[in-house]
Amino acid sequence: MPLFVILEHMANGLLVGSYYVVLALGLSLIFSLGGVVNLAHGAFYALGAYLAWEVQRRLGFFGALALSPLGVAAIGVVIERLCLRRLYREDPGLALLFTFGLAMAAEQSLRLVWGATGLPFGIPEALRGQIFLGDFIYSRYRLAVLAVSAVAVLGCWLLLNKTSFGLVVRAGTRDPEMVRALGIALSPVLTAIFALGVGLAGLAGVMSAPLAGVQPAMGTEILTAAFVIVVIGGLGSFWGVVYAGLLVGVVRGLTVLFYPPAAEASMYALMVLVLLVRPRGLMGERFERFE
Repeated sequence: MPLFVILEHMANGLLVGSYYVVLALGLSLIFSLGGVVNLAHGAFYALGAYLAWEVQRRLGFFGALALSPLGVAAIGVVIERLCLRRLYREDPGLALLFTFGLAMAAEQSLRLVWGATGLPFGIPEALRGQIFLGDFIYSRYRLAVLAVSAVAVLGCWLLLNKTSFGLVVRAGTRDPEMVRALGIALSPVLTAIFALGVGLAGLAGVMSAPLAGVQPAMGTEILTAAFVIVVIGGLGSFWGVVYAGLLVGVVRGLTVLFYPPAAEASMYALMVLVLLVRPRGLMGERFERFE
């Protein structure tokens, strides 16, 4: 088999892995600090795509890329303040049930507002076409998605590691009791992390819309992959999620090339293999649940 064919499938796998990473990072951040298994994360991903569909009709794709994640983050703030905040000190199962119900309600709301059928979302004119490197051909839009994902990951890392806000987040993840003893309130920090997390989900939805389309069940379809990546990467690990997302994407891309029927199963096989060797995931860390 020609080498350029293998490289194209690996590049396509990295593309899928890139918005897996952006989606899973938000999921991991929310869980690490708040202990909330956000089953509605896929719904925010879908909402990001639908908001982008509306915004791009008026402000173009780049306007949608900027504004849609902010809109999703704002909605996340409202939900966290009005609902989730009341459940942090309760049984974790209550938050799980709430986010499950929220996911179901959100999907049906999308059907009521925009209809049950998919919506067309074309690639923006400025990013159409291909790049040729010898026999290797790659879409300009796909390359742009990789670049935006890299910027998002770098931005999150800088926020968490080079700012005082990030210092509080990392301390709260490891020892929330000590943070409270120092007189630092974690509730507003958790609100900001929830907004950041669902905003990243919205960004992933915007980037995937021109490639995968926009339809109400899109969040349900990708949520499982996001959880698999968090488990493979390790709970509480930033770079573990990044490496796991890219690894899952490449494995799926190569599986599509050599044995397409097993593409979906490949990430589950990879998860089992990793957990057999490292039960905490690739770079898992211990953490305490915020209360």
